[in-house]
Amino acid sequence: MPRVPVALVGGPTVLIEYAGLRLLTDPTFDPPGPVGNLTKLAGPALSRDEVGAVDVVLLSHDEHEDNLDVTGRAMLDDVLHVLTTPEGGERLERAQGLSRWDQAIIPGDLPVTITAVPARHGPSIVKHVTGQVTGFVLEAEGWPTIYVSGDNSSVKKAAKVAERFPAVGIAIVFAGAAKVKPLGDMLLTADAERASRIGDLWPTATLVPVHIDDWAHFSQPRGDLLAWFEAAGKADRLTVLERGERRTLA
Repeated sequence: MPRVPVALVGGPTVLIEYAGLRLLTDPTFDPPGPVGNLTKLAGPALSRDEVGAVDVVLLSHDEHEDNLDVTGRAMLDDVLHVLTTPEGGERLERAQGLSRWDQAIIPGDLPVTITAVPARHGPSIVKHVTGQVTGFVLEAEGWPTIYVSGDNSSVKKAAKVAERFPAVGIAIVFAGAAKVKPLGDMLLTADAERASRIGDLWPTATLVPVHIDDWAHFSQPRGDLLAWFEAAGKADRLTVLERGERRTLA
């Protein structure tokens, strides 16, 4: 089975080379500084020019600057396929909104089927504040199935994905345990314990935590997440990407 090259740009932004396509998750390329009510601590490890051509953007949601910033929004004009939530598809002129379990088939060396899958950006009682969010599953004949969680905090939502896609080979999980002051201690993305439980849904999958760098509102950034897995005796469960690193995943 082919190996999958990936590169961590920073935050939630990962370049995935898959079945002849170049896919980018949640594009963020702006420099550090205050962004609305959030604070970005570091700029991207790879610039927009260094990333190069992109065939597909997998946009978990468009409302929050740590998932789609000014430079990321501008790049959407250069991308043929932008997949996101139904509401995002209405807001963004270039985007296709996908409801849960909807599929888009992207032509390439092999057809790639991309399925929008359940995700929840924090407890259900604040979904009217945090908005719609989606994850994605990528499939192509002969290639490993990839799960991209998006800004999902719910193990139950991920379990619904595992029911339909039990053979996920690579799970890219947005973590960081994001919190914002107006919502107190509510987790808006997975913490280490939830990321571990999501990984357990696919025990043999390569588990890749992302969205653990670059933002002040992560209550469990990279070092804390890795320390949790170490203390739990699960450090070898993770495949950790360094910012700017291009790596091939099984």
